[in-house]
Amino acid sequence: MYKQTFLHDEQIKLGARMVPFAGWEMPVSYSNIIEEHNSVRNNVGLFDVSHMGEVFVSGADALPFLQKLVPQDLEKLTPLKAVYCQLTNKNGGIIDDLIIYKLEDNKYFLIVNAARIDDDLNWMVRNKLGFDVTIDNQSHNYSLLAIQGPKSSELMSQMGLRKEKQPAFFTIQRAELNGINLWISRTGYTGEDGFEILVKNEFSNNLWNYILEQGKLFDIKPIGLGARDTLRLEAALHLYGNDMDTTTTPVEAGLAWSVSKDKKEDYNGKDVIMSQIQNGVEKKLIGFKMLSKIPARHEYEVYYKGEKIGKVTSGVPSPTLGENIGLAYVKTSCNINIGTVIQVMIRNKLYDAEVVKKPFVAKKNKV
Repeated sequence: MYKQTFLHDEQIKLGARMVPFAGWEMPVSYSNIIEEHNSVRNNVGLFDVSHMGEVFVSGADALPFLQKLVPQDLEKLTPLKAVYCQLTNKNGGIIDDLIIYKLEDNKYFLIVNAARIDDDLNWMVRNKLGFDVTIDNQSHNYSLLAIQGPKSSELMSQMGLRKEKQPAFFTIQRAELNGINLWISRTGYTGEDGFEILVKNEFSNNLWNYILEQGKLFDIKPIGLGARDTLRLEAALHLYGNDMDTTTTPVEAGLAWSVSKDKKEDYNGKDVIMSQIQNGVEKKLIGFKMLSKIPARHEYEVYYKGEKIGKVTSGVPSPTLGENIGLAYVKTSCNINIGTVIQVMIRNKLYDAEVVKKPFVAKKNKV
């Protein structure tokens, strides 16, 4: 039995095709993936991402506790600002990737991946000893809606939140839409400008329908998981379980940019992560495009000069580029660089692919 979000019935009314995902029954598409993808790239789309987890961490030791859990330096966070983080184990492996918002001194809000809620909470509790903190999992009480696309800001203005009142990139604030009190952050998973709205479950249906009604002026469409995946991959945004897991570190995953190099506090896996930053890694995550019309998929083997050198982690046909794109881990010893031609094994036959720069499509979310 799969869990359903509070918006499940509204999605069925809109003709959503539902599929199992991370223990939930979620819409993969409403019309078709390419149409929904293009709607977000050119106009605006509305996502139900209520399967994601919401955890509040508070108390006198909230900051030192979180400092132990992530490689990022949260000391630098000011109230209502956010940071992209990884929750790491003692070997530097990624237990989850998440966004941490500082709501106020000694109070933080975490958005975590749906499939990792239990593992994240277990790890936090295991690391809690000696810290004066409260870990409050509120995932079951909140819905999360995402408005994404170049017309997102205009839609927000249409709903009464004028541009000068809208949150800046990677910040969060209290707001009111259609008489509903909620949290709005300027974040997303598409590479486009957009907002994520945290609302109590009992107001989610009202808000969902209000946004769709107000968004008609901007040709809004409800968007499913299919387009969510093509959008995030074009922007080279990682998917937990595909592009990173407990066996990969932030450095190997190409996320060293998000690791604080001067953080003084110790954290789980710090020795491994800092050593990799200084000395290099044995594998790295690359972007590639297929040189044929056949798409690469998760777990397909990657070859170079006849040698198996890695595996594809994510692969999709890119609606924006009209090409098949993907991410893969490869051995660094093979000296794979941008422009290198590699091969992907597809149905027992090798097909050429070219290593290209990430992201595949320029991000337009930093406002």
